[in-house]
Amino acid sequence: MDMRKLVGRNFVKLRKRKGFTQEKFAEASGFTQQYISGLETGRRNPTVVTLFELADVLGVSHVDLVLPDEEFCKQRPKTGKRNS
Repeated sequence: MDMRKLVGRNFVKLRKRKGFTQEKFAEASGFTQQYISGLETGRRNPTVVTLFELADVLGVSHVDLVLPDEEFCKQRPKTGKRNS
């Protein structure tokens, strides 16, 4: 599973829960709408600093953006080995 897609899915869920459109979130955060779109689709690889900034605007912990969801758990290898 690509962590970028996990972060994107978590971000969309939290953004919508907080009542933000992409455009309104862009205005509130200073990120561009294009960046937000790329983040949500897994095309962007946010830095740790960016995760903190996004979470701050959403009023959540940065950890909420990287928490495994059901889809991630289904796709995760069962062997315990990491993909390099």
